[in-house]
Amino acid sequence: MAGPAALLWAGSAWVEGRWREAVLLEAGADGHWAAVRPDTPPPPAATRLPGPVLPGLVNAHSHAFQRAFAGLAERRAGVHDDFWSWRDRMYGVALAITTEELRELATRLYRELLAGGYTHVCEFHYLHHAPGGERHADPAAMSLALVQAATDAGIGLTLLPVLYERAGFAAPGLRADQRRFAADAGFVLELREHVRQAATAARAARAAGAVGSGGTLAEGAGRISAGVAIHSLRAASATSMRALLDRLAGDAGPIHIHVAEQTGEVDDCLAATGARPIEWLAREGLVDSRWQLVHATHAEPREIDAVAASGAGIVVCPTTEANLGDGVPDLPRWLAAGVPLAIGSDSQVCRSAAEELRWLDYAQRLVHRRRNVAADPARHEGSTAARLFEACAAGGAGAAGFTRWGLQRGAPADALVLDATAPGIAGVPASHRLDAWVFATDAPAIAQTWVAGRRVR
Repeated sequence: MAGPAALLWAGSAWVEGRWREAVLLEAGADGHWAAVRPDTPPPPAATRLPGPVLPGLVNAHSHAFQRAFAGLAERRAGVHDDFWSWRDRMYGVALAITTEELRELATRLYRELLAGGYTHVCEFHYLHHAPGGERHADPAAMSLALVQAATDAGIGLTLLPVLYERAGFAAPGLRADQRRFAADAGFVLELREHVRQAATAARAARAAGAVGSGGTLAEGAGRISAGVAIHSLRAASATSMRALLDRLAGDAGPIHIHVAEQTGEVDDCLAATGARPIEWLAREGLVDSRWQLVHATHAEPREIDAVAASGAGIVVCPTTEANLGDGVPDLPRWLAAGVPLAIGSDSQVCRSAAEELRWLDYAQRLVHRRRNVAADPARHEGSTAARLFEACAAGGAGAAGFTRWGLQRGAPADALVLDATAPGIAGVPASHRLDAWVFATDAPAIAQTWVAGRRVR
């Protein structure tokens, strides 16, 4: 059992891409929606939710440990500061974090994400080893710290242990300040299986009634899963990537990779392989519908078409990409190609889903000098917020390994209850509340968060 049954009623809820009235939401004991019924009077046993209801969103790209660095890299001492100088300073933080500190840090972060509109997080995890680079007595100690943090906070988690073996295309290995990240294909799969087995055992214990108190792994194991990740083409050889993929044959779990985030990375890939990063992945025939290309900022039209043909998705992190000076993706072309789209908090400079969606379109407005760039007048009454929210809800589900998402039967029973009295939403017509949440709020506007049929905040 992944969570207790719940019977909820909302005066208004976002169902199948539009606002519906008088919606009865029944969560099953497995933590999924057993029924979603619009135009239904509230039965006496139902819990009346205090505001309009949205599905939760998946945070499809997170580095929890970088929460410790947010706000500490906004000063420049020299003549130049960019992604690469930021990265060097971030490594210093990574070298200092202990297992217990990671759990505490991630728990705080995950609670912030729940307040910001996320109900599930994909953790792109490469902080594997002890500060000296040696393995912990339990090699999965850092992974399990994140699992426990998610359980403590009440958020769903897809852990993605990362293949990371070299500092660059021509480097023989890692730099000294990357020593905690070392992981070959075998180690990545060992971590993935450890997390999967721990979650399975905890679910069995919960179903048997062996564990009853909150905060235990068994309490949250219904929403703990694991896939894999490859840090980037510069950090993993083609041989190692293929070795990992060969061992993933028949496994439906998600595969994530950083790709084409920086122009320097594109130039290095061209020099080393004769192809751009996304072009190389497509040329080698490695990418399929399990894959999520994180950032994909610098992609040419033919690369976008290749990703669309593969069935892979992309994960954009607008506030981090702005903070790091990465650049702006060709969002109109990605949307037109029908490529699944998700958002992530990445470096944790922002933990608000609404803010990520806002900046996703604002960056396009600055580049194209037009408004509502992502809107499709033929859908959602031309609402930019609705198009992006729907796209990222569906794309985030795929990034986390789900086949269903939203307020529909069989999907995870996750929900956000908006505060209709919050600044930016108060007084707005009901039909425009989603637009207002994304583009007019400047303070937390979520009154309640529900995960797997349980209220977690």
